[in-house]
Amino acid sequence: MERAGKWTLLRFAEFFTVHISNANTRQAYARALKSFLGWCEQGGVSEIARVQPLHVAGYREQLRQQDYAVPTVKQHLAAIRELFDWLVEGHVLEINPASSVKGPRYSITTGLTTVLNREEARQLLDSIDTSHVIGLRDRALIALLTYTFARVSAAVGMQVADYCCRGKRWRVRLHEKNGKIIDAACHHKLEGYLDEYLQAAGISGNPQGPLFPAAKGRTRTLTTHAMTRTDAWLMVQRRAKDAGITGGIGCHTFRATGITTYLKNGGTIERAQKLAGHASSKTTALYDRRDDEISVEEVERIVI
Repeated sequence: MERAGKWTLLRFAEFFTVHISNANTRQAYARALKSFLGWCEQGGVSEIARVQPLHVAGYREQLRQQDYAVPTVKQHLAAIRELFDWLVEGHVLEINPASSVKGPRYSITTGLTTVLNREEARQLLDSIDTSHVIGLRDRALIALLTYTFARVSAAVGMQVADYCCRGKRWRVRLHEKNGKIIDAACHHKLEGYLDEYLQAAGISGNPQGPLFPAAKGRTRTLTTHAMTRTDAWLMVQRRAKDAGITGGIGCHTFRATGITTYLKNGGTIERAQKLAGHASSKTTALYDRRDDEISVEEVERIVI
């Protein structure tokens, strides 16, 4: 990229600032393109205009040889394809060298996210030390992820004003992917957790402030800036370890746990789709892990 012209560099910068609006996608594509362009330079392709389909296909095979997961390979190819499309539209290049390169096939009917059963989820929430504000914050955040099916980015991005009273019930407002705003009623347990946390935190008077501020080191006090996704992930790892829960859970675990529990108790896939903000019910179905227990029961029928 250093040898590219000013217009090419400007167009490249605009790809991230103008074309991609989602911060998470921007970060993922930046990592993928840095890896691809670095690989090209190591192979002697120092100018972006010299990239050919053969190079893109070679990079794809390199990723597969390094045992990258299929979804990761597909994401890298999507980033490369979109970048070159953007450069073609800006008349920087004449053709997209990635347009003819096929990604690996990938099809799943059940999600891979670890799901907690009802007892494990309750165990995790009850194990959190709530004698201080950080424990109350962590319990409220985990409960929010579980009871609202929220993505962690939407949860940590909430402001205090996004938890508000309407009528007789409190509601949460989540700013999800692709500009979707989900206004959801609070489960009574979530409402209790949030109220107890807000009273201890003393942040109700700052409606534009973060609902879940980061902690200040190990001082058990809150800062004025919001938790990041990484902060939330590290917190979940600590809390799961303290609760004796294994299995590689993450923030997305609570989204899958909430959806599965909701469906087990008579909820419909259509309602779950709306609550989760999914564009398709097929996506929601990936979080439905009710058949996992049935599969175990059926396997145990093989008595030898």
